[in-house]
Amino acid sequence: MDRIDNAILTCLQNDGRMSNKELAAAVGLAPSSCLERVRKLQEKGVLKGYRALVDVRALGIGLQAFVSVRLAQHARTSVDDFREHILTLPEVIALYHVAGQEDFLIHVAVRDADHLRNLTLDGFTTRAEVARLNTALIYEYIRHPTLPNYSLEED
Repeated sequence: MDRIDNAILTCLQNDGRMSNKELAAAVGLAPSSCLERVRKLQEKGVLKGYRALVDVRALGIGLQAFVSVRLAQHARTSVDDFREHILTLPEVIALYHVAGQEDFLIHVAVRDADHLRNLTLDGFTTRAEVARLNTALIYEYIRHPTLPNYSLEED
């Protein structure tokens, strides 16, 4: 990784739909060199894919929350089974397996409070792996779509 790779990543995070020609001009490379660098970033697994950012409110999603879960047991099968189940729920935006008092932090998006209640009762508390559940409503959700503003170059 060097400053040009960092610039390519920043540009693509700001606009993943920009053409290679636009990207090359933005980072000061010939289009062929830029395309080769993007391919290398993909091959190395640095660039994992491209996604559309969706405003969930426009889809009728009026409430987001973090559901923190403590498991009853920490056996690998319990962790794996719980994670596998949670990832099947369409309301789940993100799942974090964390250290500390809780084992998982799960970001969910739902229509309203009734939907959240039903999700926690039917999707979480019915699981044998779950010992404790805590829900925190999200008042505001701001996603920073780019890497932190620091050099990724090795010293």
